[in-house]
Amino acid sequence: MVVFARVVDAGSFSGAARQLGLTPSAVSRQVARLEGVLRVRLLERTTRKLRLTEAGSAAFTRCQALVAAAREVMALSDSQSATPRGLVRVSMPKAFGRQVVHPLMPAFLARYPEVDVQLIITDRTVDLFEESIDLAIRITDVPPPGLAGRPLTSIRHLVCASSQYLAAHGTPAHPRDLVQHSCLYLGEDERDRHWRFQRGAEEATVRVSGRYVANHSEVRLDGARQHLGIASLPEFTAREALAKADLVTVLDDWEHKTDYAGTAWLLYPPNRFLAVKLRVWIDFLVAALGP
Repeated sequence: MVVFARVVDAGSFSGAARQLGLTPSAVSRQVARLEGVLRVRLLERTTRKLRLTEAGSAAFTRCQALVAAAREVMALSDSQSATPRGLVRVSMPKAFGRQVVHPLMPAFLARYPEVDVQLIITDRTVDLFEESIDLAIRITDVPPPGLAGRPLTSIRHLVCASSQYLAAHGTPAHPRDLVQHSCLYLGEDERDRHWRFQRGAEEATVRVSGRYVANHSEVRLDGARQHLGIASLPEFTAREALAKADLVTVLDDWEHKTDYAGTAWLLYPPNRFLAVKLRVWIDFLVAALGP
């Protein structure tokens, strides 16, 4: 079953053989033996590639779970080791990874010289049970069921502009005033143009527009610094520019509601025997980003 899972992961018998230290014929025999026991064909073999059958897809999912369980067993010795060592693979949203976690890496790597870290920077929601990823950071107020987690920090979204832009175009006093301004927004979806605000029980949604649109928060930050308009930015992105007075916030009495606002959670599959390399990473982030 493990050999079959490795063949699917590698995409070929020869690739799996290299990873396992076996010959391609030995790998092929193992898969054929599994097919014989199950009395179903798992792989369609062509001269160029392998394709999973319907039964093969179902078997692969279960074999992956078997491999994950085996890894947990093998991690028992690591969980009892006094010295953190090994690779930690962590998924996280792009802006948070680049601007919040990445600056912390030199200190972590210096403190734990035998721990390696791979950051998977993606806004895609990864499956910690299906993919070879140890931990994931997600921004949400409701952590998904079935995962253990630690809250790291609160994420706010701000509406910012340069003083020069506001002097030339005026300062909005209400969210509806934003329709008169050039706004820098995400632009990946039509919903990104609909900025939502809340003040107590009062809510407002405004469809903004602008001449410059960018799906990268640091680009929108620089655009606001260059007096191109009013930008929607995560607080951690705007923090330095606000401290230097390059930008100022507007609509301070309103809460700017976005899908990227809430709590940054560090999530991982519940495991009583959490490897020490993962424990030190979790404790480090909680200490660095906590209140």
